[in-house]
Amino acid sequence: MSIAFIGLGHMGGPMALNLQRAGHAVQGFDLSPAARAQLAAAGLPIAADAAASVQGADIVISMLPANAHVEALYLGHGGQAGLLPQLAADTLVIDCSTIAASSARKVADAALAQQRGLRFIDAPVSGGTGGAVAGTLTFIVGGDEQALEQARPVLEKMGQNIFHAGGVGTGQTAKICNNMLLGILMAGTSEALALGLANGLDPRVLSDIMRGSSGSNWVLEKYNPMPGVMASAPASKGYAGGFGTDLMLKDLGLAQDSATAVQAATPLGSLARNLYAAHSLAGNGALDFSSIIRMLQKR
Repeated sequence: MSIAFIGLGHMGGPMALNLQRAGHAVQGFDLSPAARAQLAAAGLPIAADAAASVQGADIVISMLPANAHVEALYLGHGGQAGLLPQLAADTLVIDCSTIAASSARKVADAALAQQRGLRFIDAPVSGGTGGAVAGTLTFIVGGDEQALEQARPVLEKMGQNIFHAGGVGTGQTAKICNNMLLGILMAGTSEALALGLANGLDPRVLSDIMRGSSGSNWVLEKYNPMPGVMASAPASKGYAGGFGTDLMLKDLGLAQDSATAVQAATPLGSLARNLYAAHSLAGNGALDFSSIIRMLQKR
């Protein structure tokens, strides 16, 4: 399978390498020179630009930060043409970014309007950078069943779980629901750990107690926010890498936009968004989102 992979950051880079290791012919591109250099050093062929990366590709995969980037890539922006008219007939487009459901549907509709058999699915991921490296991601897919079955052999080389949420855009809706919950869990877990530490508890012991009790959650299992408790977590690496505070803030904003659109009540999601906004404004936007514990710790 010939695959173009656009977006080679903390998530996209390892995903592209896993596809290459599985035997696919992968050609990557990223606007960041550092990302291009890092992946080239790892042996991934790098195209001169996005348009060059999709030449001859059977499948195009994108992993980009936000709505604007995805729409500009496929639909064009500022007088620059998008990729859709440049794709070969019957190309499958898999967007793994986390964006608004409306943006996913907009790109899908534009692909259909090409009348050349182009297919689009939104397939945002869960599992973090560790899952991207290990190839154990969860894909949450929105799109028709036939397109998903075409994508499945490729997705299986990057992840362990594939869920079909429904039509185009539903993958994004499910993902922002998940990430809203994750943001709430991280803030709540951080608050509990900070309280225990302020009262003299060992955070490792407290984490073990809560993990084996009714407060157990994914944060305690996989992503402890207290430095030194979990060696593999970003907290033990200076909160470097991982999932950035600004990315969590973006996802929580998408959740609030979705809630407003359907008049849903999300008071904890709104509070979590405000906490991460304050944390970002304090200069922590580039740190992993688990660094929110710094806001809650007694100095």
